[in-house]
Amino acid sequence: MTLSLRPLAVSVVLALTAACAPAVAPAPQRPVAMAPAQAPAPGVDLHLQARTFVATVARVEPVAEQECRTLSRAPVCDFRIVVDDRPGMPANAFQTRDEAGRPVIALTLALIAEVANADELAFVLSHEAAHHILGHLDRQNRNAMIGAAALGQLAQALGTSDPGTVRQMQDLGAAVGARTYSQDYELEADRLGTAIALRAGFDPLVGAAFFARIPDPGNRFLGTHPPNSARINAVRQTLAALGR
Repeated sequence: MTLSLRPLAVSVVLALTAACAPAVAPAPQRPVAMAPAQAPAPGVDLHLQARTFVATVARVEPVAEQECRTLSRAPVCDFRIVVDDRPGMPANAFQTRDEAGRPVIALTLALIAEVANADELAFVLSHEAAHHILGHLDRQNRNAMIGAAALGQLAQALGTSDPGTVRQMQDLGAAVGARTYSQDYELEADRLGTAIALRAGFDPLVGAAFFARIPDPGNRFLGTHPPNSARINAVRQTLAALGR
């Protein structure tokens, strides 16, 4: 593990992996992300938050990797957990892959500062790991390709011959296709993330309180995230199914 701290701030933070490899920028895959949270409150002790982050990752990562290997839905289960320290980035987390196809979970500095406790941080990490385990990135990309092909064919069937117009229709189809099942994917990741966080020794219901502080997306047409109440209910239902 590598953690670099500047006075009163956290620097380019880390790649937390079994091999302690240095962090590299994720490949340009389509990310599966949580909804951005509000900016962190002033006066947050970033040193304390950084230490909480390192300790939480050390507990969640091995459980997530074991869950990945048990479910066998993903070919690679060696997670790389990195911090996106680009200035001005809002509180957010997302899952992607690097150039070698290794799953990457990225959290912004603002999110690390925003979480109220280790349970919230553990739930965010577990949720993003669940996206990879459940194959959401590949499923999202397939949906985008299907949508692009469908609207491209529709444009041609309507007699559109201009390549630029066809391309615009394909781009629109890709965007619609990628969003089609995104709310379902988020709830699936919440359910599996609940199990991962619980097995790592955290309280997922306390962790899900994070949703009470982020903007509620409601139930918008083609919205990427379900209402926050639905996500908390998914956590409760999962815990009940697990006997908790």
